[in-house]
Parts: sequence; C-alpha cells; structure tokens
Amino acid sequence: MRSSVEIYNIRTGENRVVWQTERLVEAPNFSPDGRYLLLNGDGLLYRLALDGKAEAIQVDTGFATLCNNDHGISPDGSLIAISDKTEHGKSCIYVLPAEGGTPRQVTQNLPSYWHGWSPDGQQFSYCGIRDDVFDIYTISIDGGEETRLTHGEGRNDGPDYSADGQWIYFNSSRTGLMQIWRIHPDGTGLEQITNDNYGNWFAHPSPKNDKVVLLSYDPDVFDHPRDLHVRLRLMDMDGGNLTTLFELFGGQGTINVPNWSPDGDEFAYVRYEPA
Repeated sequence: MRSSVEIYNIRTGENRVVWQTERLVEAPNFSPDGRYLLLNGDGLLYRLALDGKAEAIQVDTGFATLCNNDHGISPDGSLIAISDKTEHGKSCIYVLPAEGGTPRQVTQNLPSYWHGWSPDGQQFSYCGIRDDVFDIYTISIDGGEETRLTHGEGRNDGPDYSADGQWIYFNSSRTGLMQIWRIHPDGTGLEQITNDNYGNWFAHPSPKNDKVVLLSYDPDVFDHPRDLHVRLRLMDMDGGNLTTLFELFGGQGTINVPNWSPDGDEFAYVRYEPA
C-alpha cells in the first residue's frame, strides 16, 4: 500500500492504522468533533470517517481540482481552507463550506500556501512567496490586506497557531538548518525553539497548549521532500523535553497541516511505502 493513514496516542504510546490505500494521500486534519479526517489526493479533498468503516468520500471543491496538501478545517467545523492553483496557475487560498461548495478566494498575492486557522477562526497563517522570498503572513478569512511577520531572514514556512492564539509556530532556515521558531501574531517576541542537527519542519501545537509535534529530516536534506526516512518528535511549548516518538518512511505529506485530535491526546499522520 502506498499510503497508510495512522493515528498516534501521545499518552499511551499506541499507534493504530486507520486506512491504507494504493493511492498517494497526504496531510490529515482531524475534524473539530473528532469524527473524520480531511485528506488530499490527486488534487482533490477527501473526508475519511473514523467510525470504523474507513471510507474516503470526496469533498465537492467546485472548480478547485488542483489542491495541494495545505488545507484545514475551521475551529467551529463550518469551513474548509484550501490552497489551489486551478484559477491562477499558482497556489491561492480559498474558503468553502465544510460540506463542500464553491470556493471563495481569500489571498490576492500569489503564491500563498495555507497553514493555520487562528483559534477564533477569523485569521489564516500562511507561507507566501513574494519575489522568490518565503515569508510568514496572516490575513482575515474575509480577505483584504495581508500582514507580513517575517522579512526574508532565510526561508520561512509552515506557520501554525498555538491554541491560546498567543503564538505562531513556524520553521525557518535563518540560522542554517531549518529549525522551529515562534512569533506573536503582532510580529513581536520572535524566538528560536529548536536548535539541533536535524531539519525541523511543520510544528503543530496541541489543542491543550502543552505539546508541539514536528517532523525532522536528516541534516543533509534540503526542503521537505517525500519518501525519506524521517522522525516524528514531540516537545514542550518552549522547546523543552524534545523527544523522538518514532521513525518512519515519509516526509512531504506526513504532517504538513494541523493534525491533532480535539482532545490533544492523539495526532494523525501518513506513512508511505516506496512508489
């Protein structure tokens, strides 16, 4: 099987397989009610029920049929954010009803890659590439002007909000290897959270505001490719007690987007077999 969608419990250390498929699927989000996972595959989105049937149902995304793996469900479960390049040839952020429907464009500046909802559901955090510079931005879900939080200090990517809304965690190469940083949504308080000999990506704070899960590559790996031996790691909010939970064959698509269960006890991810 090419893709194995799995859930890991950080309290018990137990892992369970939810669904396996010969297709390439990526980036699972938990729904806020914990009843399903949202995944992408072949440019489309799928809802994977967690009721034991493990049936992937396509979500109607209208004209958006070139979705990448940067998507997420609003905190109240009513909306989905997607990143799609059908209309403009570059990744653009849209919102649509969670049950499916016509996407509404949010970002005017492109390319933009969605990564996080603010806890109140009113703001997005995302990676924007402007003149080949990767930076962290926020914007209202209604659109308008974007707010730039970083300014070309290395490559900045993967922003996700803490559950209390006080921080945006992101990865940056500003000190060499990709490491995890955080910054307040108003652009103050920047601090480095990890500093080790791994390429650290996609930090996702827990709904309990106590832990952060992240994906780590070997130091010689550039960017965030798929199909490599990587590790999933867990740390405190301030970077303390950084621990490797387990190693796996994965990378791109494993945990690109917010992936915690609503109770903060589990997270979803995708393990791969070689193509």
